[in-house]
Amino acid sequence: MNQIVQRKTVYTAEQIAERVRAMAAEIDACYGDEPLVAVCVLKGAAFFFTDLVRAMRSENLELDFVRLASYGKGTSSSRHVVFSKDVDCNIADKHVLIVEDIVDSGLSMQFLLHQFQARGARSLRLAALVDKKERREVDVRVDFAGFELKQGFLVGYGLDYAEKYRALPDVEELVFEPSGD
Repeated sequence: MNQIVQRKTVYTAEQIAERVRAMAAEIDACYGDEPLVAVCVLKGAAFFFTDLVRAMRSENLELDFVRLASYGKGTSSSRHVVFSKDVDCNIADKHVLIVEDIVDSGLSMQFLLHQFQARGARSLRLAALVDKKERREVDVRVDFAGFELKQGFLVGYGLDYAEKYRALPDVEELVFEPSGD
């Protein structure tokens, strides 16, 4: 495991809370009173999802959860994504909002969007706490972005490093010691 040499706050809990409330208002304005299924991508989006849906004003809101797995060796994706937990509800002819912690390469979200499109979702939109385009490999549009970031390894508010740091109230960047390779 790489040696962490520094943690730097990127977004404070207060900045996150303010942005999540603003995003909820944007989403409410987009859907109005239309029925909506909000789908949380576990585990990373759990804190963001909870705060976001509680700030939304829709009374026609259904909640569901997915968990995706990318099988491969090391820290990079094998580009093969599968469900380790699928939604429980039928999304055919429903508006669906996918809620993700961070969109980076876009591979997982491309998979999920294609899956939900094939199931006949009426509309599909993506909300992400962080839209990080540094390593984007596929064309995935984030419809509701909390923050845009060019680079950095983020933890906190659901984001993790080896399952650690998820419960931090702020989003922080981990700075690693350069490898000697």
